[in-house]
Formats: sequence, structure tokens, C-alpha cells
Amino acid sequence: VQLQASGGGLVQAGGFLRLSCAASGTIVTFTAMGWYRQAPGKQRELVAALTSGGSTNYADSVKGRFTISRDNAKSTVYLQMDSLKPEDTAVYYCNVDRPVYYSGDNLVASRDLWGQGTLVTVSS
Repeated sequence: VQLQASGGGLVQAGGFLRLSCAASGTIVTFTAMGWYRQAPGKQRELVAALTSGGSTNYADSVKGRFTISRDNAKSTVYLQMDSLKPEDTAVYYCNVDRPVYYSGDNLVASRDLWGQGTLVTVSS
């Protein structure tokens, strides 16, 4: 299974974007799905996470502006980003923690899966 992130782009401050992360196959179970970001010269940080039980966790810097959601049928996780700020500029990565998925006929338990990253640029 691979994760494909999309939806990044260039937007003015105050604008919005919706990121999507689709799995190439069916993820049977997982602990959490999340979005991380890494700005130039900074460490990768957690932006938002959604547990298999439906609990959410957001970085303080995005609370009230970003919303994480998922479509289980499509094995896709979304990040709705509103009221974007220049400091939100970063490469955004999706992650699935402790996924269990089929690889052919084999059931695979992995530590995590990462998408390739999608660039979000917010201009002032």
C-alpha cells in the first residue's frame, strides 16, 4: 500500500486549501491517520491526527482553522485548511500509524506509512 497526497498549492493569506491522502489499497486497521508538515529549516511537526476511534488532535497553531477527516470507504484522509497564514507554508505529509493492510494475499502489519508530501505556499 502506498499513500498519495495531493491538494497543495499557492494561496493568499486568508485563503483555504483541502489536502487529500489516498491509500492505493485497503487499510484494514490502523491506530491513527495524520498530517505532518515540515517548513524549510525546521523539524517535521504533527499538524493533525485522527484516531481509529474518531478522536482528533491538533497542533495549537492550527486549532480552529484546520479540520482533519477521513473517508473509510475510500481509505482517504483529508485536511481542510482555512484562514491560512504565511507561517503555514510547508511541505505537508500524510501518515498512517500502525497500519494493517493486504499485500496480495498476505496481511501486513507495518509500523507506519508516509505519503510523498505536497507543498503548501501561503503568500502574504
